[in-house]
Amino acid sequence: MEKIRILLAEDDTNLGSLLREYLIAKGFDVDLQKDGDKGLRAFKRSHFDICILDIMMPVKDGFTMAKEIRIMDQDIPIIFLTAKSMKSDILEGFNLGADDYMTKPFSMEELLMRIEAILRRTTKVSSQEIFQLGSLSFDSNKQILIKEGKQIGLTTKESELLRLLCQHGNQILERNYALKAIWKDDNYFNARSMDVYITKLRKHLKDVSGIKIINVHGKGYKLLKDN
Repeated sequence: MEKIRILLAEDDTNLGSLLREYLIAKGFDVDLQKDGDKGLRAFKRSHFDICILDIMMPVKDGFTMAKEIRIMDQDIPIIFLTAKSMKSDILEGFNLGADDYMTKPFSMEELLMRIEAILRRTTKVSSQEIFQLGSLSFDSNKQILIKEGKQIGLTTKESELLRLLCQHGNQILERNYALKAIWKDDNYFNARSMDVYITKLRKHLKDVSGIKIINVHGKGYKLLKDN
């Protein structure tokens, strides 16, 4: 499947590099530009699925860049990043057709959640409902595992967690991201609850060759799969 392409315009070298590396690790194709003018030129010469624009940039700021992008493309999603939290800036951003707005400092996990939520709305991400896990089929819509014609029912939380693991197959599913995506809060009690559901999923998958859920110390979980 073709990767989602992100145009990231951020003049803070350290932050820009961190965001680019993080999003690439999550499976995106990211073009990082250091100012609004270079960002706009990149937009003109390539196709992108979403833009992430810092507001305070040299040469051309994020608002000006967004105005020019909107002349060329009315529909492409735009997320603004800023160190400011003034209501007038937020309103101006949304008046320019922003899809979301994040005030620094922010967690990269939250940015990822916002990106995925926007892409779901704009149908730019896979709406895959059935995943193959070795000899098992997982139907996330019906919340069932199917093996040799037999069906195993899953709870809603089991299904949501397994779907996230499948979507991040052979990649780290970060604990905080999963907690906020499913439980809406990454507090201690929800974290303990998620550990219980991970144990349940491991029991369902224990006899399936080539499939394993492992802990990644200090980060989260990873669904290892051969296929």
